[in-house]
Order: sequence, then structure tokens, then C-alpha cells
Amino acid sequence: MRSIWKMAAALAAAVGIPVVTHAAILGGSYYAIQYDYREFYAISDNKPFRVELIGNPYPNLPMEEVARRLLPVMQTQKPPPNLTFTYDAPTERPHPDYRLMLVFNPANDLGSYAVCNGAKRFKPATPGRVYVFAVYCRNDLALSEVTGWVDSSAPDDGGVSDLMKDLFNVVFDRSGYGMRQHGHGSIR
Repeated sequence: MRSIWKMAAALAAAVGIPVVTHAAILGGSYYAIQYDYREFYAISDNKPFRVELIGNPYPNLPMEEVARRLLPVMQTQKPPPNLTFTYDAPTERPHPDYRLMLVFNPANDLGSYAVCNGAKRFKPATPGRVYVFAVYCRNDLALSEVTGWVDSSAPDDGGVSDLMKDLFNVVFDRSGYGMRQHGHGSIR
């Protein structure tokens, strides 16, 4: 009987305490027919994997500061291969050129094919919200894409950490080809 009262008291206390959540919200994901997680694993396991940041999700901070603070967050939330995220661009572009493009506040008409081919178009930022378009590219081919957003005030807060974890789990999908949902069309 005593444990029931303790449980009831704990529940009552929990109801009265506000809970801070960092729920990241993901939009639609798409995969090119050429997408294969095994390929990603092979090219990234025990190797550096390049990430390009496009746009600044925190206009009140210099982009160098955003990048510096975001890199350890991404590394903590990295997908399963033993990879190391890097911003370093090789002096000579490799072929094939694998990379993850993170476009912050992308224009509504910006598609993944354009991102892999160097397009950069933005829409105005929403203060306190990070909106990102993640595109995994091989050369000029978009292998996978997903959008996501979260309320955030800093590149290293819990919301961004949750967002990166969720984005990576989708853009680098580990499920089998036949089990993956392909969306309603090809990659834009």
C-alpha cells in the first residue's frame, strides 16, 4: 500500500513539473535507387567523412564559431561506422566524391540534385529554430535526403544533438533496400 502512495506522489509531482523537450521533427526522406548503406560503410569506416555546411543557422554567431561547436555534436551522434566527420576539403576533389551537405534554411525550391551540384539558395531564418536539408552526395548524384528542424538557441544544445542523431539515422539508412520506404518519387 505504501508503494502505491509513493507512486501516486511521484506522478503528481511529475505532472506539476514542466519538462523541457528537444523534439526534432523530420520531413520526407528520399533515396536514389543507387543508395546502398554498405557503400557508405565501406567508404567511411575508419576514415574521415566530409561534411559541408551551407548557410548559417545562427546569424548572431560567426559561421566559424557555429562550425567549431557543431562538429563535436555531429561526431557524438554519428552513424555506426567508425568515421570521423571533417570540414576539410581535399586539395584535389576525389572521384568518387562522397560528402554530406547540410543546408541551413534552404529555399523551398532547392532540391538535392541542385545541392550536390553546388546550388545555394536560402530563405529567411526563423529565430530560435534550426531548419536543415541534409543531402548525401556521390559526385553530382544525390543518394539520399531528409529535412529536419528543431527549436534551438545554440549549435551545441540538446535540440541540435537530437536533430543530428535523427538526421543521420535517416540519411544513412541501415535498413534493407526492400524494407525502406522510397517516398512518392525520385530524388528531386
